[in-house]
Amino acid sequence: MEDKALYLLALSMIFLMPGPDMILLLQTGAKQGRTAALATALGLALARACHVALTAMGLATMFKVLPWTFDIVKYAGAAYLLWIGIQMFKTSGMSAPTITDTRDLTPSLSAAIRRGLFTNLLNPKALLFCSVLLPQFIDPNRSSVWEQFALLGVVLVITGLIFDSIYATASAWVGGWLERSVTAQRVQQWLFGTLLIGFAVRLAFVQQA
Repeated sequence: MEDKALYLLALSMIFLMPGPDMILLLQTGAKQGRTAALATALGLALARACHVALTAMGLATMFKVLPWTFDIVKYAGAAYLLWIGIQMFKTSGMSAPTITDTRDLTPSLSAAIRRGLFTNLLNPKALLFCSVLLPQFIDPNRSSVWEQFALLGVVLVITGLIFDSIYATASAWVGGWLERSVTAQRVQQWLFGTLLIGFAVRLAFVQQA
């Protein structure tokens, strides 16, 4: 029971820390509304599920054995964050378009899911985090290791989705407030864009532990 509480505490601490995932959610919710932000949260959850599966298959070990694979994913992730940050500078206005046809809604939500998926999936530190955290809470003397990996992974994904949903809802409220001030809109865009570019630079120079 203590292990479970400690695991949840560790996850909560991680998801409370500002990072590119949180900034992306706040920007999406403020500009496009809660539905798009929740779609982004879904993409983040899918990426975390992939990280858990990759950790179970030992891909994180490959990063250590073949450091150049880590660099490839790292630079791809940095480039993607940089691209998103630059796109924020190019946009103008905060109001989400009025959608009256579900055919118009689907591509927008699909794009939001993809942004969330690739933002987290192309961050090798997220995979390394899983590879460091999960094994600490697995006991080979208990049930199947695969079952324990699956259970811990489900808890990780659900916990992250809960935190992300809170951020998405809060950011949508902020977006409603920003609609009343053009200056606040521009400050928000430049702030979030600069933060994402900063995360991209930080990721590009990060070294493997």
